[in-house]
Amino acid sequence: MSEAGIDERRPGWLAGATPGVRLARHTLTLVALAVVLLPLADLAILTRDPWAELGRMTRGLVWPAWGTLESPFSALGLTVAVALWGTLGGLVLGFPLALLFARSRLVRAGCAFVRAIHELFWAVLFLQVFGLSALTALLALTVPYAGIFAKVYAEILEQTPRAARDALAPGVGRLSRFVYAELPLAWARMAAYTRYRFECALRASVLLGFVGLPTLGFHLETAFREGRYPEAGALLWLFYLLIASLPWWGHRRLIPVLLVVGAWLLGPWPSVDGALLWRFVSTDIWPAPLLAGDWAGLVEWVVRLPELGPAIGNTLLLGLLGTVGALVVALALWPLACRHFGNRATRLAGHGLLVFLRSTPELMLAFVFLLLLGPSLLPAWLALALHNGALIAFLVARHADAIAPGMPDMPSSGRLAYELLPRVYPGLLALLYYRAEVILRETAVLGMLGVATLGFYIEEGFDYLMFDVAFFLLLITAALNIVVDALSRRLRPREAPIEDPASQ
Repeated sequence: MSEAGIDERRPGWLAGATPGVRLARHTLTLVALAVVLLPLADLAILTRDPWAELGRMTRGLVWPAWGTLESPFSALGLTVAVALWGTLGGLVLGFPLALLFARSRLVRAGCAFVRAIHELFWAVLFLQVFGLSALTALLALTVPYAGIFAKVYAEILEQTPRAARDALAPGVGRLSRFVYAELPLAWARMAAYTRYRFECALRASVLLGFVGLPTLGFHLETAFREGRYPEAGALLWLFYLLIASLPWWGHRRLIPVLLVVGAWLLGPWPSVDGALLWRFVSTDIWPAPLLAGDWAGLVEWVVRLPELGPAIGNTLLLGLLGTVGALVVALALWPLACRHFGNRATRLAGHGLLVFLRSTPELMLAFVFLLLLGPSLLPAWLALALHNGALIAFLVARHADAIAPGMPDMPSSGRLAYELLPRVYPGLLALLYYRAEVILRETAVLGMLGVATLGFYIEEGFDYLMFDVAFFLLLITAALNIVVDALSRRLRPREAPIEDPASQ
């Protein structure tokens, strides 16, 4: 290790540079790459009058039509039930995997694979076997969340102080050391992350409505597509109230009651045809040349895949643009919610804006922008930049609030440029690289809205029953996410992270 403690883990072009120079190179390289590749992106506006459409949407949000909602509490209940049981399933599977995570390369690889595929893709995959059922929804959350819980819990346990464990007598067994010395120290952080993951599950459960499952998102998408914006506004307000009231109705003492009620709402369970399931897993999702051992035929099969190169290119390009856009949004918005700038009213408004943007899933934002601007990369880029930039800005503002300025009489612009920004920027960049893998996952799934990324061709493959093509593209998507995750981990600044990524 160098005196900075990190140079030997850096690429050669960063080794030996000071932290400030490294951060500048990171940022300039990222922005320059996005600017160079920007002409390749399709950012056309394909609607005649987006401002008029935006006005109608705004009026619908400001004056929602509550009386037009039909059985909204049924959709809300199913949304909560899917999120709760999906989170519980991921926790039950992920916790034992976390104990093996550091010692088993196979476990790490398996967890990386399942979490690299978006929940909506898992839903579309399970939809082919289990239909529009609660089992499809639960598996769509449980499978990727198991990999996420395993990874995050393992990192939390790894960062737990070892003094208590080492103080035990030499004859104490491994299980006893874990239960009495490690788990109590890690419990608070693990519980905090579990609560955050449940909030993520609520948003994911809403989005499952976009593939036909009758959660809140199904009614929301239908209302938007049919132009019933006052009804869509009412459904959006229900969603935001659901997230905002989570600390009250999601209290740990109410969890057993919610589980029981949720289990009742999830029924009835589908009957599973074992022969159909086995044929799907063993035959349908694999290319015929692969099953026949015809390697030359397999190469020809891959070459004949339509638009594979452009789909991968658009996915990576949109991921890059979304990452740079999130950086710009985060830099612009975090001072709005920071106590060192503005007044109480402006900070309250800024905080509300950040909560609104970070609480709205990218797919939902992209769907709204798609209605406004038409099918191009532009709606997806705006959605990725605003959602992820607001999330990063929210965490940066919270970190900056804890900083005591050394020169309180300095003007706001000077305080921002010379005192606060240099102190929070390493953490901001670390969070940006952490979100890069998440952005790429969302980039692929945004193709389900008609954007020409891998997700568009994955959904097309399932729609036309070309399961082998769809599954192959899912594998490509997972591989891209794993590579980007590894690269972002290598580039992520370690000098002054704002907070552990698990707390996000």
